[in-house]
Amino acid sequence: MDKKSLIYGLALLGGSTAFLGWLTLNQTQAQRSVTAQNPPTQTQAQPQGQAPNNPTGSPAGTGCMGMMNSQQPDRHFIEMMIPHHQGAVDMAKLGLTRAKHPEIKKLAESIIKDQNREIGQMKAWYKQWYATAVPAAPARGMGMSAPSGTGTSQTGNQRMSMNSGMGMMGGGMMNMMTGDLEALKNAPDFDKAFIQQMIPHHKMAVMMAGMVVDSDRPEMRTLAKSILQTQSDEIERMRQWYQAWYR
Repeated sequence: MDKKSLIYGLALLGGSTAFLGWLTLNQTQAQRSVTAQNPPTQTQAQPQGQAPNNPTGSPAGTGCMGMMNSQQPDRHFIEMMIPHHQGAVDMAKLGLTRAKHPEIKKLAESIIKDQNREIGQMKAWYKQWYATAVPAAPARGMGMSAPSGTGTSQTGNQRMSMNSGMGMMGGGMMNMMTGDLEALKNAPDFDKAFIQQMIPHHKMAVMMAGMVVDSDRPEMRTLAKSILQTQSDEIERMRQWYQAWYR
């Protein structure tokens, strides 16, 4: 493991306690908001079909919490990262035909190539290590009572909660894992919406990879190192594009 990857891993692991405390607080607030059926404030509301205007927002953390509490973190990582990767691939495929900037199309090509390869690796490892195929259930519900399908199946309150950065349950968590493809398809400015979705999506992958960067398995350490480096670099590129194109 090189020095840069070690620094990434230590920083992510050291910040996990504070991150999970933030998650718990916001999840409680989100649950109270939905239960009370409070009307959304002006800052919560977003036009339907648009991604939230938060290109550097914090990712949801259920995948990370599960790995921290799991007796088999490598197994839990694969079960969470495969649907997460698939969500990025699905968003990137839209980028190949919808994006206006060549930079976005080039990034989309890289995401499809890299993450499809990693999905194949993880599926093979899972079969070899656990003598079974990767279960399909975590790809949607993540162990939570989430509706199947994309963001179109959410209630208005759930969508508002997600857009305000507090969508920590149901469809909001699912969209953080797999991406809100319906919103991306209907976004009036696809490139802007793509960056707004992909940055927090990548952040979640980086956080999850930090949880297995010290795995006992060399294959997992190599994969975690690759995700940490590649997706951190892509986050920085997207931030620069956003600043140049939309600020």
